[in-house]
Amino acid sequence: MNKLEAIQPFLRIRGVTRVYHTDGQEVQALRGVDLDLPRGVLATLKGRSGSGKTTLLNLIGGLDRPTRGSIEFDGRPLASLSDQELTLLRRHRIGFIFQSFALLPNYSAFENVELMLRLAGAGRREQVEAARRCLRVVGLEKWMHHRPDEMSGGQQQRVAIARALATQPALILADEPTGELDTATSRQIFSLFQMIVKKEGITVLLSTHDPLVDEYADAIYELQDGRVQAVKKL
Repeated sequence: MNKLEAIQPFLRIRGVTRVYHTDGQEVQALRGVDLDLPRGVLATLKGRSGSGKTTLLNLIGGLDRPTRGSIEFDGRPLASLSDQELTLLRRHRIGFIFQSFALLPNYSAFENVELMLRLAGAGRREQVEAARRCLRVVGLEKWMHHRPDEMSGGQQQRVAIARALATQPALILADEPTGELDTATSRQIFSLFQMIVKKEGITVLLSTHDPLVDEYADAIYELQDGRVQAVKKL
């Protein structure tokens, strides 16, 4: 029995479709996705632009709702949660990382990470200790007082990862996290995700078309035309 088969699904997706209506036309972004994601793994959604990767991440993170089908997060159906409950879920149990880093430009690395803890209602001492710890995990403690424009793209993405770690989420969703990085830096970021999964026990699901991810991921889900076409277990 391999690593994935030994663990009960942490994220269960059944028959998920997402249909958008634009200018009177129907666009099917997802066409019946089934997917089981175990706890404590690094998994990736691969596929071309328009294959449905970002749409699926948004549905898993509760930023959107499926047209049909169900998504269960740690045994809880997302459809049963109110908008306020989904907000609290995202604030405490799900971390988000984006291709564009999405850091506040006038805030230091420390302040960008600390902000997530403030939004989560953490006390001042916890904010300081957790922000320092997360920056230490990603190797940026010495850069904590630098602003994003004083950092390289790889360093900015590390700050974004530290921010996602701040509330000790159960799941991190990363949308094309190496899309703006060179090959060497992309390897560092994938290796960092691998370390986070192993040492922090956090499940990471990322979308990418970067072939380098094959060397690091526990599982690869291939998306094509809104469907999961193949699953590669490493």
